[in-house]
Amino acid sequence: MNKQELQNIILQGENEQVEFKEIFNKQVIESVVAFANTKGGNIFIGVTDNKQIKGIKINDETIQNWNNQIKLSTEPSVFPDIELIEIEDRIIAYIIIDEFPVKPISAKGKYYKRVKNSNHQMNLTEISDEHLKTINSSWDYYPDMQHSLNDISIAKIDDYILAYEEKQKTKVDFTAYEFLNKLEILRNNKLTYGAYLLFVKDYCSISDIQIGRFKSDITIIDTISLNSDLFTELNQIIDFIKKHLMVELIITGQLKHKEKYDYPLEAIREIVINMIVHRDYKSSNGSIIKIYDDRIEFYNPGGLFGDLSLEKLMTFNYSSQTRNKLIANAFKEIGIIEKYGSGIKRIFTICKNYGIIEPKINITPNSFELILYKEKTDLKTDLKTDLKTDLKTDEELIVKLILTNSKITIPELSKSIGKGLTVTKENIKRLKNKNILQRIGSDKGGYWKVIKKN
Repeated sequence: MNKQELQNIILQGENEQVEFKEIFNKQVIESVVAFANTKGGNIFIGVTDNKQIKGIKINDETIQNWNNQIKLSTEPSVFPDIELIEIEDRIIAYIIIDEFPVKPISAKGKYYKRVKNSNHQMNLTEISDEHLKTINSSWDYYPDMQHSLNDISIAKIDDYILAYEEKQKTKVDFTAYEFLNKLEILRNNKLTYGAYLLFVKDYCSISDIQIGRFKSDITIIDTISLNSDLFTELNQIIDFIKKHLMVELIITGQLKHKEKYDYPLEAIREIVINMIVHRDYKSSNGSIIKIYDDRIEFYNPGGLFGDLSLEKLMTFNYSSQTRNKLIANAFKEIGIIEKYGSGIKRIFTICKNYGIIEPKINITPNSFELILYKEKTDLKTDLKTDLKTDLKTDEELIVKLILTNSKITIPELSKSIGKGLTVTKENIKRLKNKNILQRIGSDKGGYWKVIKKN
């Protein structure tokens, strides 16, 4: 590294692979570990956080002492390269850390990884995931010591074999257990966590999913709790959601009319498959699906896996990383998953083609939430054109909500727009006076109609 390269790095500041430290201390060793557990990086000693070049004082033994401290403080031991460079009559040391092939590395018993421009102490789940990635495995391949082969269903395995034969266009000439051993769903005839989740005979405590139909945040009109095998849950989730969707009959001129749901079933199925395959089953939290009048919220324990970030995810161009490889492979073998790493892109594409606004994704280190909206895209782009008039913000919100749900009540409108009942009623009165909104039928049994002008 020459002086110009160093000046450019300092000018750009700290990032995922660059750290500045004024002196060598224990935080430097934590950064060494964080870089080794992520993508590698460089630590510049003698540069402050605000990019000032302070320089360092060294003697003949300084570099050797630093190397020894790093070696003794890390497990497995890390041996980085340390170089010196002079700039502005000051000495700067930079430590070069490569991504370590065997992860995770610890510093004094604590594990760190690099997140943007800071070090993040890893939790137990992250430590476990890094270890499993190192040995090219995943949690669901591990032996389930709490259960035995008596806890899984031969009938469900036979159904899976039939689906496998149909998808693969082949004949399986093995017994149920021999077949699962061949696919490594069983390991030496021992039950794995993945096999238990896929073929559990009865109640399964770690696959729990709660689904509810909500009229408001506190009013539930229907609910179901699922604790079964993953294939059964997939179908039960889809059936419950479909039961609570609005459907319109489209006259096609054919003998049988076409049904169109207010949400694309293909996108819902893709979301549910992703929930099941990518869920963190080690978490004590369960999956939750909430169906509202205007949206469906899908919550899953387990954040994005590996080094995938929300920014990378939304580019739709990233390397697929799977938390549950056994479950993902089992789904792929029978055609439930077509292609790894394409689920989110497919969901957004389906929604766009269906004419509804794009979903929203919320992520924390330990959770993933996707919100699917009913609102149509033309409500955002064509509302002014269709109504031939300008609307105030609250009026526009009310029209959009009514277009989404014609039977919405005034109290529900009031809550949705965040205004009191009096203000909401005044907005409705103005919309009626503008001949934009009409009430059909009684207050209790009627509905709203938005009048579009030619």
